[in-house]
Amino acid sequence: MDNSGQANAFAAAITVSQLNRQVRTLLENGLARLWVEGEISNLARPASGHLYFSLKDDAAQIRAAFFRQRQRGPTLGLKNGDQVLVYGRVSLYEARGDYQLIVEQVEPAGEGALKRQFEVLKKKLATEGLFDAEHKQDLPDLPSRIGVITSPSAAAIRDIISVLGRRFPSVPVVIYPAAVQGDVAPQELRAALDAAIQRNECDVLIIGRGGGSLEDLWAFNDEKLARAIFDSPLPIVSAVGHEVDFTIADFVADVRAPTPSGAAELVVPDRGDWLRAVNSLTTRVARLGERAVEDKAQTLDWLSRRLFQGSPQATLLRQHAKLREFQHRLAGAIRQSALREQPHLTSLRQRLLGSGRNLVANTNHRLDLAMRGLHSVSPLATLERGYAIVEDASTGKVLVSASDTKAGTDIRARLSKGELVATVTSTRDD
Repeated sequence: MDNSGQANAFAAAITVSQLNRQVRTLLENGLARLWVEGEISNLARPASGHLYFSLKDDAAQIRAAFFRQRQRGPTLGLKNGDQVLVYGRVSLYEARGDYQLIVEQVEPAGEGALKRQFEVLKKKLATEGLFDAEHKQDLPDLPSRIGVITSPSAAAIRDIISVLGRRFPSVPVVIYPAAVQGDVAPQELRAALDAAIQRNECDVLIIGRGGGSLEDLWAFNDEKLARAIFDSPLPIVSAVGHEVDFTIADFVADVRAPTPSGAAELVVPDRGDWLRAVNSLTTRVARLGERAVEDKAQTLDWLSRRLFQGSPQATLLRQHAKLREFQHRLAGAIRQSALREQPHLTSLRQRLLGSGRNLVANTNHRLDLAMRGLHSVSPLATLERGYAIVEDASTGKVLVSASDTKAGTDIRARLSKGELVATVTSTRDD
């Protein structure tokens, strides 16, 4: 190369800063924002509030910067070793020429994936119309029997039964057992729902469980379960988790309750309110009857004046007698109706009181059996049969063999009533 060509080449050279700026532009324009999964390492938290760390897998790593203005949620909980999903854009730190990821969002790896699955399924079923209000069934005002699909050992069923017993104890409950967590839970929940529909013994169903993490509640995000709930001829109340938890079952069910206890309050009325409504209806019927009599009386007065002006006196008297007879018959019918309603209300009150007494008696009986069982295995019961517990007086160690002590040792024997303190004179290992 001659000197002029070499001079031209030197003139076309760019600086390192220019090169890094071009590389940064290529990276940022050439790659769209994306999710990257990896393990956090080399985490640094300078006073500026920004977070710097490496994101790595088994074979490679990349530097990452999470600036303070982008941070939302519990970022302070991040630590080395966390497996995370990071959303952001690829860039270059020009000053050092470091290839890095500019982070905009961080989520735990497992939960983040589940959330995306949840949103995809939610959008799909919503598009198909499974969440539309026009498909929702009304709950019965007073069901003859209530079905509950849940784990029989979970706290949710105890909460539901407790609330139902308080609000309307005369309504029976049928439990359709199913696992509510784990790989088999979706299948068991669908089988329990199918059994409830086939047996057709309940007017309304509650399906749900207590609170938990997204993974714990995942069985209620099963697509097949959602479609089974949608196709159910029986109205279904979904009660999964706590008030802030939402699952696909909540959206597709006819009614979503914030908690299992809330579901129990939705499916039955309060017996006190119901009795007050019956009494109010009886009062309204009586008042309507009285008003009808008053209206007829006014009509009678009006007819009397017309008949008096244009009819013979005898016709007026006959019409007057008939109207008075109707008034008496109507009043008698009202009284008979009130008398017939009173025994029904009395019987209903007696049934409610009887249900409450039976519930208390059954609970006391189970408590008594449990206390007897505990007493039968108690060490004190053994002592009452003439046995004793022998301990080393100085150490408190229970002696189970003669070789555990020796002559001259002080011992203490605990009896059913009181204790004995003695000194060992000799031992025998027979």
